[in-house]
Amino acid sequence: MVYDGSPMTTFTQRYGPWALVAGASEGIGAAFARALADRGLDLVLVARRPEPLAALADALPVRTVTVAADLATPAGLAAVDAATAELEVGLVVANAAYAPSGLFVDADLADLGRVVDLNCGALVHLAHRYLPPMASRRRGGLIVMSSASGMQGNPLLSTYAASKAFGAVLAEGLWWELRGSGVDVTTCVAGAVSTPGLTRASRREAPGTVTPAAVAEAALAGLGHGPRVVPGALMRFSTAVMARLAPRKSAIDLMARATKRVLSAGDDNGRPTP
Repeated sequence: MVYDGSPMTTFTQRYGPWALVAGASEGIGAAFARALADRGLDLVLVARRPEPLAALADALPVRTVTVAADLATPAGLAAVDAATAELEVGLVVANAAYAPSGLFVDADLADLGRVVDLNCGALVHLAHRYLPPMASRRRGGLIVMSSASGMQGNPLLSTYAASKAFGAVLAEGLWWELRGSGVDVTTCVAGAVSTPGLTRASRREAPGTVTPAAVAEAALAGLGHGPRVVPGALMRFSTAVMARLAPRKSAIDLMARATKRVLSAGDDNGRPTP
């Protein structure tokens, strides 16, 4: 179906029939899958681990295609392209990410390269693969998951934070380029989210932590209403303060202290513990 500029009555008409969720095995990605299934979209679920993907697919009341692939690799991206070659993908949720913590000077170069390949390179690939057909149909959407880490330097997560800034800025540019085309683009800037990954890596829950379901619902509600969504009242307040009132060096220092409090790896100087 080609969008003729008239209002669409359902979410499925606007963004269906298929949605692709990258990083779907748990946490925010799985929450997006459930929320989109509730809205009637069939799903392409992508992550590295096949078992969680299969379990999630079995629990959803819609058609699903699962792709166990590493999107940080050309082979993984090719597998997604092949799996969707005959599908009309009307919505892409770019949620897959890698976030190693610790001092940059102590990091393994391969780890840093993986951050760039997955968080930046895979995002560019997915956007370039699926946005042109959406623009031709004059309907569709792209949600790019970003992070409060990407709003300024985030010590101990420096490369991850830079990659999240890349994603947010890319999404905002695409929002402008595609505005009026029928294709909606937004970036969702999340703070602390109670995902399994954060739970495994954290000493304690950060103030203002929200659920994955709340993040997914906020992003979907914001789609088509502007270039950026920030889930959670405390997160919206803190990002506004950090962006408008705090000196840049103070914002960076605040993120460093917050990261050291939350991450389980790191001594008081931010160095990884043995």
